[in-house]
This record gives sequence, C-alpha cells and structure tokens, in this order.
Amino acid sequence: MRTMKSKCLRDKRKFSMSLDFQEFNKRRIAFSCALNGIRQALKSEMNLKIHVSVAFIVIIMAYAFRVSLLEWVVLFLTIGSVIAFELMNTAIEKAMDFLAPDFHPSVGLVKDIAAGAVFIAVLTSVVIGCIIFIPKIIHYFW
Repeated sequence: MRTMKSKCLRDKRKFSMSLDFQEFNKRRIAFSCALNGIRQALKSEMNLKIHVSVAFIVIIMAYAFRVSLLEWVVLFLTIGSVIAFELMNTAIEKAMDFLAPDFHPSVGLVKDIAAGAVFIAVLTSVVIGCIIFIPKIIHYFW
C-alpha cells in the first residue's frame, strides 16, 4: 500500500514539474516578447530615445549629487512611468495606424489623448526633478 502511495506522489511531482516547466517557458516567451517590443520601439521612436537619454542623464546626476534612498525611489518611479506611458502611446499609435490607415478625426483624437498622457507624465517628472535637484544644485554652487 505504501509503495503505491509514494508512486502516486512521484507521478504527481513529475506532472507538477512538467507544468512548472511549461509555465516557466510561457513566462520566458512573454518576457522575450516584451523585450522585443521595447527594442522595436527604441529603434523606431525618437521620443522614446529622448526619454531614455534624459533618464540616463538624470541617473548620473542623482549619483553625482548623492540623492537619498527615497529620492532614488521617486526618480525611478518617475522614469519608469514616463517610459511606460511613451511605450503605451507608441502601441496606441501603431494600432490606430493599422486599424485606420486613412485620416479619421476620431483616430486623431485617440492619438492626441495618448500623447497628452505622455505629456502629463513628462511635466510631472520635470516638476519632481526640479524639486529634487534644484536645492542640490543651489547648495553645490553657493
């Protein structure tokens, strides 16, 4: 009786491990697709290149001015939100271009709204950057 029970457990573990591997493989493929999307957007979107370049400069400045841990968290959340909004804007623009290749006022409005979301994120990040860096710059030079 015991051998049968342990055999069932072993078979269950094998089945569970194969499911875990399949789940891992699905996650790996999803991760690969996400990275491919980011790579393609970086190749084709000038605004995304600008946002990533500015983010790189902000990270260097944060390191140089020795920002606090909380400021690092705020900066990374801000950088991440701007880049995420820009990626979403790009996805919306590509989808709208595919669905309606000819000019349509509603499509233009959808694109404008998506661009407006990016603009709000960028304005917010500029304000946060000023709050964090202006006092440090003033302290450094005066």
